[in-house]
Amino acid sequence: MRSSNPVLSGRGFARIKGDAVGTRDLNTIESRPSSAPMSIDDVVIKTAGLFAVLVVVGAFAWRANSPTLALIGFIGGFILAMVNSFSKKVRPPLVIAYAAAQGLALGTISHIYNDAYNGIVGQAVIATACAFGGVLLAYRSGKIRVTPKFSRIMMGSLIGYVIFGIATIFIGFPGGALGLLISVGGVALASMFIVMDLDQIEKAVAARVPQEESWRCAFGLMVTLVWLYLEVLRLISILRSND
Repeated sequence: MRSSNPVLSGRGFARIKGDAVGTRDLNTIESRPSSAPMSIDDVVIKTAGLFAVLVVVGAFAWRANSPTLALIGFIGGFILAMVNSFSKKVRPPLVIAYAAAQGLALGTISHIYNDAYNGIVGQAVIATACAFGGVLLAYRSGKIRVTPKFSRIMMGSLIGYVIFGIATIFIGFPGGALGLLISVGGVALASMFIVMDLDQIEKAVAARVPQEESWRCAFGLMVTLVWLYLEVLRLISILRSND
């Protein structure tokens, strides 16, 4: 099974043939899991636990409001993201450590935004939750389907968006209508990657991957939701700056 999410395309799923997922014929799986198979509940519980860690650490970082903590969170989060994404073996402590690092970074960033636009963090959290709920409902109802063409478009868009993000480090983020349009596009792109995450999680459950892979799925979903939150936060800040 190959995932369009770089996190969920890790080596932990490499043992599963694509045909096995597409047809749900579990007899074509190259090697049976040695532990109990993963379930949706496993992913939900672990995702909730990771976000609990993020919120607790984020609250600490919010009160500390230290650029040093934010820098530690950014660097540590990036390193842990790379390790967790490409590691063949799932390492829950490193996944939890990633959540803590994200808490350090997001707590500080959120505090900075809230100082500039009072109440924006609450608005961003609610908007992110609504976006996730809407995407989940659309996916479960069959209104959005992940097809090979859909995956190619999303990956191409992601590559372009990453290149643009790197460029803004040197040229700055555009303002005015162009900046607003790009921010809306960022929110839409992050939302569509949630669809791809949900699709891969569903396929992993159908393919009966080992239960420990639920940590990888929870990690992948967390990465996308954090990305969505940051995009929403920036979009709301642009809208409020135009008031």
